[in-house]
Amino acid sequence: MSKKVLERLTAQFGDRILATSSHFGDDEAVVAPKDWLEVARFLRDDPECDMNHFVDVTCVDYPMREDLPRFDVLLFVRSLAKKHRVRIKTRVDEGGSVASLVPVWIGANWGEREAWDMFGVVFEGHPDPRRILMYDEFVGHPLRKDYPIEKTQPLVPYRDVEDIDKLPPFGPDEGQPWSRIDWQARIEGSDFQVSPAIGEQQGQRPALSKGIEYTELDDEAARTATE
Repeated sequence: MSKKVLERLTAQFGDRILATSSHFGDDEAVVAPKDWLEVARFLRDDPECDMNHFVDVTCVDYPMREDLPRFDVLLFVRSLAKKHRVRIKTRVDEGGSVASLVPVWIGANWGEREAWDMFGVVFEGHPDPRRILMYDEFVGHPLRKDYPIEKTQPLVPYRDVEDIDKLPPFGPDEGQPWSRIDWQARIEGSDFQVSPAIGEQQGQRPALSKGIEYTELDDEAARTATE
């Protein structure tokens, strides 16, 4: 089924599709970084492709590769209606970048943050380009194959919170300490702008087609904060 998607891509983009392959049901197209975003939009919007389900975006490190850029950036998408899937690959060198796919699939947000956090690949135009797994003061990108396993990280001093106003707890609380989410909030009048740090209970968001799901509490708290 996905071979039809590869045919559509080749018909639309010609030699801008650098290579295609099919192995054990996994069909792949390789594109240049400059075509990454345009190809993604086509996959989503073309009626014959109809890639309405973002699955994942990730990165693979090949530090010993000499004839190609170091990093493979991989996009996995599928069509729930047409029951086909495809993998799109682009390659970037160390210090290179590729366009963010968040404007196409909002679910790419956390996957791109993870790829930057773990590998250092920059996604241009990402709305929230900060670490997602490591703490802010962490030095380096730990899933690079040349990251030294014996490397130590600096101790992080306690932050000065004397100037932060203390407020009593508000909003619904399920009373489950393992389900808490850390929040950073900026309050302007009666509007709450909330930035969550990821907690547990992943994968409970009903909108499956969004891909990387937010937590149940994330959804509930966000709705409560804006009501």
